[in-house]
Amino acid sequence: MSTEIIVNVTPRETRAALVENGVVQELFLERASCRGLTGNLYRGRVSRVLPGMQAAFVDIGLARTAFLHASDIARPPASGGESEPRAPAQIQELLREGDEILVQVVKDPLGTKGARLSTYVSLPSRFLVFMPLGSGVGVSARIVDEAERERLRAMVQDFAAAGPGGGWIVRTVAEGASFEALHADMLFLARAWELVRERGRAAPPGELVHEDLQLPLRLLRDLLAPQVERVLVDAPVMQARMLEFTLTFMPGLAGRIVPYEGRRPIFDLYGIEDEIERALERNVPLKSGGHLVFDQTEALTTIDVNTGGFVGHRNLEDTAYRTNLEAAVAIARQLRLRNLGGIIIVDFIDMQEPEHRRQVLAALEGAMAGDHSRPQVSAVSPLGLVEMTRKRTRESLEHQLCRACPSCGSRGFVKTPETIAYQIFREILRQARQFDFQELVILAHRDVIELLLDEESAALAELEIAIGRPIRLQVEAQYAEEKFDVVLV
Repeated sequence: MSTEIIVNVTPRETRAALVENGVVQELFLERASCRGLTGNLYRGRVSRVLPGMQAAFVDIGLARTAFLHASDIARPPASGGESEPRAPAQIQELLREGDEILVQVVKDPLGTKGARLSTYVSLPSRFLVFMPLGSGVGVSARIVDEAERERLRAMVQDFAAAGPGGGWIVRTVAEGASFEALHADMLFLARAWELVRERGRAAPPGELVHEDLQLPLRLLRDLLAPQVERVLVDAPVMQARMLEFTLTFMPGLAGRIVPYEGRRPIFDLYGIEDEIERALERNVPLKSGGHLVFDQTEALTTIDVNTGGFVGHRNLEDTAYRTNLEAAVAIARQLRLRNLGGIIIVDFIDMQEPEHRRQVLAALEGAMAGDHSRPQVSAVSPLGLVEMTRKRTRESLEHQLCRACPSCGSRGFVKTPETIAYQIFREILRQARQFDFQELVILAHRDVIELLLDEESAALAELEIAIGRPIRLQVEAQYAEEKFDVVLV
């Protein structure tokens, strides 16, 4: 499989795309005005403890206080070396208002919610993740060779026992890594933690103690693997920084950092701009003629599968089965492309055959096998729905690039011109009963004014007779469809 990372850098925004076999699979975006916070460490002050929620609000210097649940607070080891599991501690036993603590952001602020915090610090490097307050050694489930898993675990355990202790996770890209490479990573992380602790003790509340890497360098750390053929960068300064980072931490892959020198914009050349526009659409067409409908809400995302123009060749069951198989692959890609997380409900077309349902579910799970966000897919529910969850640590693409519609108030629809016309009639009667005036002027959108002059002209004439005053209509080009004003003259 051919894999490339395409990086586009402008003064205030950096964008990147993961391209597999010429098809865009994931999009990444970082703006100077709102860099992601996940992974950052802060010195925080507890502003409020909520026993009823078993949580606390912590001020870390952001516009909104962040949220810290009791289960995300590290507790000191049990006295006397007790091995028995302890009962969960109450939040009021762990924190008090005014306490100062070192916290890490595990979820960016999403919508109206503040950032999610944890005191279980984790520091990632190229091959490892170090958890200073944890214990044991874990190996990524994506490393399937049992002998390789044991080799990696043994090397990390030996070093941890002789040095910094804590908990360690061996990342997927560590497969095949040498002892020297893992040892260098562990020394780097141990030193990084010492620096973080020193800064954390000296920092005032609300101050940033440790910041994660910029987007291009994070992509190298997390995604650059032997199967990535090249990383194409259109900014010489950033390309030089990425090359320096690669030479330091993964010199064997440094030759894959390639400058883009073409005249055409890099995202245009690869069709990524068009993919971004399509990823913001509600409907996603399928090659067969069917289509998907995506709806994001505060609580969850729903995906509806429709046959559309696909009528099949045999029978309804076969048509539904073939459309659902195609939709399963498309859904997996769209979830990554749009960065949709949380609870996701898929309404596949109803199928009667149990084997067909099983194969569609297997196709969905297989298509999502390469997803880095660890999706969990449940069995088909009694209502024929597939429920899944996908880890969400940053805003979806739609929420990053778009805002609530000012015309409809983010409802997703606007009132018809007819509805607005009747609202205007009621407002005219309301004003006529309360005030004296010589003339009424209606300011409204062009569609509404045209309706009043055409289909509703008779009703408007009757209204003029009823109030005994002339009514003048005026188009306001800047007005949204639902906005209007009734002005007394």
